Amino acid sequence: MTTPTPHPFAPLALRCAALALAAAPLFAAPAAAAADKVKIGFVSTLSGPSAAIGVDIRDGFMLAVKLNGGKLGGLPADVTISDDQFKPEVAKQLFEKDIKRDKVDFMTGVVFSNIMLAALPEALDANTFYISPNAAPSSIAGKECNPLFFAVAWPNDAYHEAAGQYATQRGLKSAYIIAPNYQAGKDSLTGFKRYYKGTIAGETYTKLGQLDYAAELAEIRAAKPEVLYAFLPGGMGINFIKQFVGAGLGKDITLVLPGFGADQDVIDPVGHAMSGIFNTAHWAPDFTNPANQTFVAEFRKTYNRTPSVFAAQGYDSALLIGAAVRDVKGNLADHDAVHKALKAARFDSVRGPFRFNNNQYPIQNYYLRSIGSDGKGGLVNKSFSEPILKDRGDEYAKDCKMKS
Repeated sequence: MTTPTPHPFAPLALRCAALALAAAPLFAAPAAAAADKVKIGFVSTLSGPSAAIGVDIRDGFMLAVKLNGGKLGGLPADVTISDDQFKPEVAKQLFEKDIKRDKVDFMTGVVFSNIMLAALPEALDANTFYISPNAAPSSIAGKECNPLFFAVAWPNDAYHEAAGQYATQRGLKSAYIIAPNYQAGKDSLTGFKRYYKGTIAGETYTKLGQLDYAAELAEIRAAKPEVLYAFLPGGMGINFIKQFVGAGLGKDITLVLPGFGADQDVIDPVGHAMSGIFNTAHWAPDFTNPANQTFVAEFRKTYNRTPSVFAAQGYDSALLIGAAVRDVKGNLADHDAVHKALKAARFDSVRGPFRFNNNQYPIQNYYLRSIGSDGKGGLVNKSFSEPILKDRGDEYAKDCKMKS
């Protein structure tokens, strides 16, 4: 007899009891037939100040589809792309449409944690897998982990832990830290403080989407920290860096950023003021593994720009879905088999070594990168060979009761 799968947001004890039954499948009994195509709902922020992030994720994802002849895992890929307009309520409606009307096999694409957390219940309630190419909040990494949720990018804390470790290694004794006031912002500064051993001279949470930082920069100047760590994605970060440099604060304060805050979508609009800035990430365009060399070359050829970490995450998300479709031989109705195939992650990631933790968040390396000349008059990130954090999972996996 099949044990019913508990609702994804059911009490923890109930979910744990179901997951503890090793012989029981997680999902309903499958139909033994291969699908004629794989249907994917892609919802992302494709307009407004933070659109560059969603566009990069979309372009990376669709490049993987293109390079596989329009297929993923051997099946034609039917990808429905929608703009959430940076609005949680819009994302929720789009998830509902893709799942209930279009009956997609997978959902993916969301940039921001607050938007994803608003829309994700639509997928979980419908027993639909969500493959996250970016948002990976701590809340789902721990007690609220779910077999339907896979984080392909990195746990919300990870880049920031690596930045804290770097600032500690540099011997920078006082830090000012700043982030937007939402879940990922809170996770980011928690992560930095976890590895930073100096004094926190100031901690500020800004409005999400804020573009003017005159007041915050005045506070930073008064605090006189040795290092400033800023988590401000998309247009927020572009404006902040321009204003930070314009205020002359870079002369006395070392600016350290998370990788996405110093990536190509930020470098290009900010310009040469980015030169020499350090940042931390799980990936860089100069990684020499064959999968990454193919990805970077084809991305530049197709889109005429250097890919960002977001593009790399979108690409890997598509490869993960493709690997799962391949491994179940197209039988997408067998959710238990699809879950096992996703968890196995049998694909060549552009980042190199990659595997899932028991909470279905990555275990991977994090590196220091610096921004320097690309030899063609532009700037690009260059990675240091030894990781700052090696085979790092996250702090919350111990609270997740799913089996490894």
